[in-house]
Amino acid sequence: MERVTPPHPDAPDPEGAPPAVPAQLPERLPVLALRDLVFFPSMVLPLLVGRPRSVAALDRARKTDDLILLVAQRDAELPEPTPEDLYRVGTLARIVQRTSLPDGTDRVVFEGMARVRLLEIQSRSGAFEAHAEPFPHPPVTGDDAVPFAALVRRLERTAREYQHLHPDLPSAPEEAEAGAGDPARTLQRIVGHLLVPASDKQEILEAPTLPEAATATLELVERELEILRIEEKLDRQMTQQMDRERRTIYLQEQMRAIQKELGDDDSEWGDLEVLVADADLPPSVRERAERELRRLQKLSPAAPESGVIRSYLDWIVSLPWTARTDDNLDVAHARSVLEAAHYGLDEVKDRILDHIAVLSLVGELQGPVLCLVGPPGVGKTSLGRSIARALGRRFVRVSLGGVRDEAEIRGHRRTYVGSLPGRVVQGLRDAGSRNPVFLLDEVDKLARDGHGDPAAALLEVLDPEQNASFRDHYLELEVDLSEVLFLTTANTLAGIPGALRDRMEVIRIPGYLDTEKRAIAQRFLLPTQLRRHGLSTDPEHTAMTDQTVDRIIQDYTREAGVRELDRCLARVARKLAREVADGDGDAARPRLPDADALRELLGPPSHRRTEGADDDDRVGIATGLAWTQVGGETLEVEVAVVPGNGSIQLTGTLGDIMKESAIAAFTFARARSRMLGLRPQFHREVDIHIHIPEGATPKDGPSAGVTIAAALVSALTGLPTRPRVAMTGEITLRGRVLPVGGIREKAVAALRVGMEKVVIPAANAGELELLPAEVRDRLDFRLVDRMDQVIEEVFGPGITLPGSTRVGDGPRGPDPVDGGIQISQ
Repeated sequence: MERVTPPHPDAPDPEGAPPAVPAQLPERLPVLALRDLVFFPSMVLPLLVGRPRSVAALDRARKTDDLILLVAQRDAELPEPTPEDLYRVGTLARIVQRTSLPDGTDRVVFEGMARVRLLEIQSRSGAFEAHAEPFPHPPVTGDDAVPFAALVRRLERTAREYQHLHPDLPSAPEEAEAGAGDPARTLQRIVGHLLVPASDKQEILEAPTLPEAATATLELVERELEILRIEEKLDRQMTQQMDRERRTIYLQEQMRAIQKELGDDDSEWGDLEVLVADADLPPSVRERAERELRRLQKLSPAAPESGVIRSYLDWIVSLPWTARTDDNLDVAHARSVLEAAHYGLDEVKDRILDHIAVLSLVGELQGPVLCLVGPPGVGKTSLGRSIARALGRRFVRVSLGGVRDEAEIRGHRRTYVGSLPGRVVQGLRDAGSRNPVFLLDEVDKLARDGHGDPAAALLEVLDPEQNASFRDHYLELEVDLSEVLFLTTANTLAGIPGALRDRMEVIRIPGYLDTEKRAIAQRFLLPTQLRRHGLSTDPEHTAMTDQTVDRIIQDYTREAGVRELDRCLARVARKLAREVADGDGDAARPRLPDADALRELLGPPSHRRTEGADDDDRVGIATGLAWTQVGGETLEVEVAVVPGNGSIQLTGTLGDIMKESAIAAFTFARARSRMLGLRPQFHREVDIHIHIPEGATPKDGPSAGVTIAAALVSALTGLPTRPRVAMTGEITLRGRVLPVGGIREKAVAALRVGMEKVVIPAANAGELELLPAEVRDRLDFRLVDRMDQVIEEVFGPGITLPGSTRVGDGPRGPDPVDGGIQISQ
């Protein structure tokens, strides 16, 4: 139900007589803050009031004879203004009628009475109050009266035209009659009906004199009128095109015509036209760019397609179509750069220098792409940076790990929102030249799903016969990649498709030896960490002993690369930096720890040292070699034989291939039972348990076949295996030893853990020449092609196998603890 307050007795009469202003204003009057509205004297206007502070001001106005001050906010967006947010010139108004609406707001009719100045605004009891004084304009008399009247008449004529042209402004004949004969009221009526910002109206309200207010109003009306005339002109022009064009086209053309009238319609596209004209583009690319630019100039900047074309042109002009850097083809310079940045890796450096030499002679390199394969932390990515530095080229790295969308390589088509070129084109833009060194990192981590196969998209990129005309889906232009030196990195070749691997020349980077790690730590890692932690890098005062570095490598790291070693050195540097910060050390001469002090800085050793481990009890144990993505590893195969009914148990999280190898080794032992001095039916009387630690680590592959067979023979015969002997190879049912992969990584791992002899398949003999000299010198490699040779190497020379025993009626085979192989003296 609505509550209606009857009209105030002093409300204006129908004849429009001006309201009477009280002779004396109350000491304090309530203040109503207006948002985006300026209320002028002589205005009668209904307003909706809903803010609690405003409603409180209305309630307080009952005590002041319904008088209230209407003041505009400086910022219309403020929901709860403070006194500082209100202007100091407003309008004294009277509440003519107040009606409460069902939604909780009040509809209030206000009548403007006089202009006032607010001297002080305070917030009391949830409402604004202010002490105000009348602020009337001085009367216009004497010689100023006639010019002022003429100014008001001109303002009236201009206002009528403005009212006629403005589509949202209703006519008000009653108010026009009410203001007739009073120039001040006419001026206030016109200003009140202008649809202009509130700040412009406030300036007119605060004008010192009526002529100044009229002049400002006339300028404002004429400015708005000029805009309306232009709009009307545009309406007439566009009406002729409405028969064949939709409303969207009409609005775009109207915007374009407005910009033409303002004289800045070509400012935005003009800059782009200059960029296209100045860019060094091939003829076909320039033709495409100019065609897209002409399309863009026909569109409005507000059109969605204009942003797509603008982005497309930005990409075209930013690509290095012809820009290139000069190559430094001095092989001696390249060798010095590689030697200064990397220790060891002689084979890798030689292969890279060979490519640089060919490039210096031919001027172009049409060979296969180099693929650096090795465990993490061996310097594959940093090697790519060094190659770029040696050639004087710019370096770009793109990580492909987890990329599963073909569009990441070829780019997205422009029909999609937010489309971009592929990573290859983006890398060229970042490099700023057409011949950078482009490193595709983690190429073996590419994924594949319903969005396509990114590895297949790389075929064109990495093929020297095709990449001279590589087409990106976004650009739809041929991009020449023939001068780009592509490098790829991977931890393993297993994840690279065969067609992609065929386009690359594989350079394997094995794990570092302990001596190499020591040199890397002394030359690169330790000085870098000391410098990062604010300590001196003077070699005279910051040298760490080889014994200390070796202790860190052996007791706190177990890796193919040097990342964990770098982290250990960083921990040491942090401890030294803390000593300096506590005042216990000197940054210029940090006290580097010796081998005995490492436990205080790094804690207890993380890895058990292998010297003398399990040398006493080797029955049923054999040491194998395994290949992993992070380098080579050693593994112990344990076999236990207990009385039972012939079951075999395999534990250690073994894969199907390794389980099959274990079954093949057991079948080999059964087939050679007579030679091993075992009962022909021994497998029916015992249970065999084969376990490969560590149990939580998944293991698979055929290379553990000979190791399982050796451990099984040891457990069945009771003969211990020789310590410091590691082996690898696949076994067949007839006892043949087949070749396996990863010989390089396995040999490095064997040397790292202190092995002395390594048994490998004879078919892998060619790979021994590729091993580092230190590995060949410190390890005794034995080549075998049959399991009998493995048994001799593992159990020692000079063994005699009892091969005269007949199956079924011979003497009883020995118990496992008694041994079944006789060793000659």
